Amino acid sequence: MDSRDPSRLVAALARNQINVDLKTVDLCFLAGLYIRADRLASFEEDMLVDLFEQVCDVVEPGAENPRKRATHAIQRLREQRMLARVDGAGIVRAGEYALTRLAAAIVEYFLADEALTRESLTLLTGALRAQLAELLAAAKRAQTSEAWKQSVIGPLRVTVGDLVQGIERRQRGLDAQQEEVQAEIASLLHADWFGAVERCQSLLDTTTTTLRELNEVLLRDTHHFVALLQEIQTIATDAGNAEAEEAVQRVIEHVDRIAAWGAARQRAWSDYYQFVHRYLRDVVRLDPDRALSQRLRAQIAGWTELPFHVLVAYAPSIRLLRPLEARVDRPAVTRARADREPDPSIVAPEDALADLEALVRAALADGAVELVDVTGRLLGGVRPELRYAMTGRIAELLARLAHVKSERERPWRTAFERIEIEDWRVAPRGLRR
Repeated sequence: MDSRDPSRLVAALARNQINVDLKTVDLCFLAGLYIRADRLASFEEDMLVDLFEQVCDVVEPGAENPRKRATHAIQRLREQRMLARVDGAGIVRAGEYALTRLAAAIVEYFLADEALTRESLTLLTGALRAQLAELLAAAKRAQTSEAWKQSVIGPLRVTVGDLVQGIERRQRGLDAQQEEVQAEIASLLHADWFGAVERCQSLLDTTTTTLRELNEVLLRDTHHFVALLQEIQTIATDAGNAEAEEAVQRVIEHVDRIAAWGAARQRAWSDYYQFVHRYLRDVVRLDPDRALSQRLRAQIAGWTELPFHVLVAYAPSIRLLRPLEARVDRPAVTRARADREPDPSIVAPEDALADLEALVRAALADGAVELVDVTGRLLGGVRPELRYAMTGRIAELLARLAHVKSERERPWRTAFERIEIEDWRVAPRGLRR
């Protein structure tokens, strides 16, 4: 079974009874440790107790037994995998503790301002594009599996993975920011019904512009990312390196998810934008003093004491009685069938080709030695629509009945009106018998 199978993961979490229960004082305590972790890699137990007492003075001034509460808080955070003891001395002496990755992630969510902006996205995508270009060049140079691991697979899993995760983390920050904007719009409308219209409009327009710019950057850059990754994947396929193919495919899936996020957020915000605008136009601007809405809310709240109903009078449709008319069956329009094909008639047979051959022989016997001369003599008695086809037949018969002599460059001459041909000569004597 796949280790990332949702059913298996959920079953493992339930079996281990994983839970997180953090109070405000615990979060403040972890935030203080996170800020001090920039200068200290780990914290002695006395330092933890002192910091917890300082946090209690700010969050819960006047609390009793702060040192005892600090001991319980440290134990509670250790059980929830927020603090890890790193000294290994056991109960021999006071311990030394460090923040876990889980605690750092929780504190970063509340402290770090990582909402995605056009500037941050441009920097991240530029760094990712440069890194992928370097990996493509390294993939073209790699000749051994060890070179693939060091110069391609490792950077794909670490550097590129961190950059992609940085974009996704900032995407989640922008999602939280959008939720805050929606909550702010709701609170503005609740506090200042008509006066908040301009402020709501400004918030909507600002967020819309930000999302549109981000979507443009994502559409442009993700296409470039996928093109570079597919080139690396093709090189890995030709080299027969399945591990590199798998690593590239995982990064491609991450990039596709980033592009899908941009499109989904654009659609969702567009729907919300239209909904708020419709609400402002149809409700707020039509009832600036909230008289109608307050009256409607009061009626709904007091429906049990003073019920109201919507009564609709039923009005049947008007019947229009027309005078009865006898139906007259009109005959179908017909026409007598006529035989449009005349009967075939018997005519005398004619052999145009034999007649033409006789005329060509007669022209040769009369002393004609050029194709133009023979053609000009014979086309005079032919109908205009048949002259073009007859020109070719005359040339064919002349070539068959006489010895043809042709120069390298044959001149074009007029044989008859609107007909020009390449001329050639025939032997004056030498008719084939």
